[in-house]
Amino acid sequence: MVPIERLEQITRRFEYLEAQMAEGGGSDIAVLAKEYSELKPVVAQIAAYRRLLSDMAEAEEMLGDPDMKELAEEELPGLRAALPEAERALQLALLPRDAADARPAILEIRPGTGGDEAALFAGDLLRMYQRYVEARGWKLEILEEQVTELGGVKEVVAHIKGENVFARLKYESGVHRVQRVPTTESGGRIHTSAATVAVLPEAEDVDIQIDANDLRIDTMRSSGAGGQHVNTTDSAVRITHVPSGIVVTSSEKSQHRNREIAMQVLKTRLYDLERQRIDSERAADRAGQVGSGDRSERIRTYNFPQGRMTDHRINLTLYKLDQVMQGDLDEVIDALTADAQAAMLAEMQG
Repeated sequence: MVPIERLEQITRRFEYLEAQMAEGGGSDIAVLAKEYSELKPVVAQIAAYRRLLSDMAEAEEMLGDPDMKELAEEELPGLRAALPEAERALQLALLPRDAADARPAILEIRPGTGGDEAALFAGDLLRMYQRYVEARGWKLEILEEQVTELGGVKEVVAHIKGENVFARLKYESGVHRVQRVPTTESGGRIHTSAATVAVLPEAEDVDIQIDANDLRIDTMRSSGAGGQHVNTTDSAVRITHVPSGIVVTSSEKSQHRNREIAMQVLKTRLYDLERQRIDSERAADRAGQVGSGDRSERIRTYNFPQGRMTDHRINLTLYKLDQVMQGDLDEVIDALTADAQAAMLAEMQG
């Protein structure tokens, strides 16, 4: 059962925000608008739940009226059957939100075990996410990319902007394993290799304050595309955050832009470290849960000979690997989100 006083509190807050915005909201209009938009779907769910309770009470009252009894007996079973689903939908709406869900994200992909084949698979994962981003109408900008001679990826860092980017992609962090016959393999044997994916919510200036004394900034010569396109200026930037040991690089043609990019990635990684620290303190006993953030954990296998993708965290197997590699990820992301919500509900009710 959902506590009625909590519903009253949320509704009153929403009505207050609505009144404040109608009056102009003053200098806090952006903050008010954000909270208002977050509460709006919750209040709509509360209203639907209350309507159902009201309809049930009305129908039960009608049972005492001989003229209305038959109609009430027809309506009540349907109303009662709808109640558990309405309660669950409301409980889901009331779950605490990850404050980072609505943020853009930094996507990092690196090959793991498997040599050239792992680098080629890392490139395949990048294209899979690029297609997913495109399908959702988001925007992906590659900040740093190192490629192999065979066209694989040694490392790629990308910035993804759009609506609820982190909410949709946060469960992609971990080790992705591939089983297939590599193009580099002449004997036709199936190889297993892996790539690691990290999805970090983009840091905002208010999240992380960096002391300039903690930074070591080096400029280096950018490596160009070869031939006449070789970049001969010392424009690449490497920033080392001494306390954490985090190193970020950026090698666009503009040194000023490189500093901006490298600082943004550094802030995002430091913000992610802080989030992980807080999460581990809060949930040391839930280390195996979806979204635990353990990037050494093998989360998914892509088996090409069998055309299947298996997500090991929720034991989901889809025999549509071609579509998945084309960016059709919603089914698995929806299932991971539902599993995480179910775990949160169980925790709150337990």
